[in-house]
Amino acid sequence: MKWEGNRESDNVEDRRGSGGGGGFGIGGRSIGIGTIVLALIGWGVFGINPLTTIGVLSGGGGAPTTQQGPAPAPPANDRQAKFVSTVLADTEDVWSNIFAQGGGRYQPPKLVLFSGAVGTACGTGQSAMGPFYCPGDQKVYLDMSFFQTLSRELGAPGEFAQAYVIAHEVGHHVQNLLGISGKVDGMRGRVSQREQNALSVRLELQADCFAGVWANHANQARHILENGDIESAVNAAQRIGDDALQRQSSGTVVPDSFTHGSSAQRVRWFTQGIQSGSVKACDTFSAQRL
Repeated sequence: MKWEGNRESDNVEDRRGSGGGGGFGIGGRSIGIGTIVLALIGWGVFGINPLTTIGVLSGGGGAPTTQQGPAPAPPANDRQAKFVSTVLADTEDVWSNIFAQGGGRYQPPKLVLFSGAVGTACGTGQSAMGPFYCPGDQKVYLDMSFFQTLSRELGAPGEFAQAYVIAHEVGHHVQNLLGISGKVDGMRGRVSQREQNALSVRLELQADCFAGVWANHANQARHILENGDIESAVNAAQRIGDDALQRQSSGTVVPDSFTHGSSAQRVRWFTQGIQSGSVKACDTFSAQRL
């Protein structure tokens, strides 16, 4: 992936080493790390908000935590942080243009780098949860050690696979700005668990498609893709499908419990986005076939 020398975003906060502190509570009761791993490794790694996913599993909602003051930007000599900042800047450029073409104005999210735990408007985030987006403060949260997990444990190496992760979470921010995630959250308490899972799958697949839309526009404007990059992202999508993760963790696949989509579905919708470059082509909620 060609990214060095491109613009870096000013919307990156470095909270590594600051310590998130506190326990993780949902609905007034504690949720152990085993539940977090089950929810996010067993049923999917990426999510619009893993705190919401766990809240659904436990029947409660996460209480907001006290937000910290402004955090510094990452050190200038931190190459991995420069990569994250550059990818974020690229999503800002792409989505600003797309929103402007539709007569709107894009409000970019902040991206928070953390280690261990971090306070968010959605509750206390943990590294074991993987990257996530919090609509309450419109921030993407990332412990960059996840990139090692993605490569070594999940078998999805490559910088463009990492960029796909970031673009997926930014896709959730786009959904939030468009009011899509709010409508889905508003329906959760009125439908069955099975229907909640099905809504989550459509939300996640749309974020995959939005990640593909970003890649399409970024490559047209800045020629960021190199040989093997698309295959790297497709491999990542395959590795984090619900069926693949369930098969890896328990040996049993339970489709009704899917919250992110199967490997084939995640690949299909990312591919749909990168081939079409169209937001309209990412309407997973009207699609009869996922």
